[in-house]
Amino acid sequence: MKRLLVVATILCTVVLIIPAVLVVFLSDPAESTTTVTRTITLEEAEEQFSYVPEDDVAVTVFRTATEQLEETPLERYVMGVVASEMHANFEMEALKAQALTARTYMVKHILQPRSEQLPEGAMVTDTTNHQVYKNEEELRELWGDDYERNMARIQEAVLSTQGQVLTYEGEPIDALFFSTSNGYTENSEDYWGDEIPYLRSVESPWDQVSPRFNSETSVTVSEFQEKLGVTLPEDGSVGAILERTEGGRVAKVVINGKEFSGRDVRDKLALDSSDFQWQRQGEQITIQTRGWGHGVGMSQFGADGMAKEGSNYTDIIHHYYKGVEIQPVDPFVSEMLAKAE
Repeated sequence: MKRLLVVATILCTVVLIIPAVLVVFLSDPAESTTTVTRTITLEEAEEQFSYVPEDDVAVTVFRTATEQLEETPLERYVMGVVASEMHANFEMEALKAQALTARTYMVKHILQPRSEQLPEGAMVTDTTNHQVYKNEEELRELWGDDYERNMARIQEAVLSTQGQVLTYEGEPIDALFFSTSNGYTENSEDYWGDEIPYLRSVESPWDQVSPRFNSETSVTVSEFQEKLGVTLPEDGSVGAILERTEGGRVAKVVINGKEFSGRDVRDKLALDSSDFQWQRQGEQITIQTRGWGHGVGMSQFGADGMAKEGSNYTDIIHHYYKGVEIQPVDPFVSEMLAKAE
């Protein structure tokens, strides 16, 4: 009898200990004494997810470097986007908000009529024209020794929002995001032209810590004139900023009688932001910008700042997208599958 008790005790110990040894912890190593001793692959990450209907949806990405198509399950695509679009060391709640926007963007993109020209068979590219995306091989090369830690954080963010999308009046939204604001986000119509009720200008004071909050660049007078198709006046002036948007960016500027929007100037001169001012010094024009990106939707540095102050991802989402709801993706899956065929 004693021998049987000993054997039973050993078996119970093995059953309890072995699973604990096999667990891959998702928390930040800086906050945990557990050491990750093996590599986490994207395939293994997927195994941590419970099945949801969107698992049947595949995303076909045109890889610009190789000019090849890459097909990947939706949730793995979301991981590749979050890893590429946001710093992995950002606060977890900011990463969750980014995962939710990335998934919503792709769901909306699949459902809406396609008006753009893409390579045959592609749904999206891997560039900022859609969402930046990197696969496992590219992330290993990019992150090196930090791959395991970073991927565990990305996996946690995506897993925590699995099956969720942002909707407005029952439909997936245009979940626009950008890096750094000038202290305010932009109304959609002030940059894109279309007034979208959930893309309203809001305060975003947390962005001041971003390394791209303030920037400066210089162009020659001849380059400035060529890119904008203008001739600068002889008095040494550049142009008069006549109007700014609610978000503080340039709405209207006149250069020697020719009118431009702030977005026009930003696009033609490849500026970080449409919040700019300039000075001419001889044959050089110095341009100071504030913020980085179009300014519409969620600010990534703003999201990180909110998370640092204790906001969760739903707080972040509702700050940057007005009147939206977080809902299951299930009602849209059948249509997504039909569109993807």
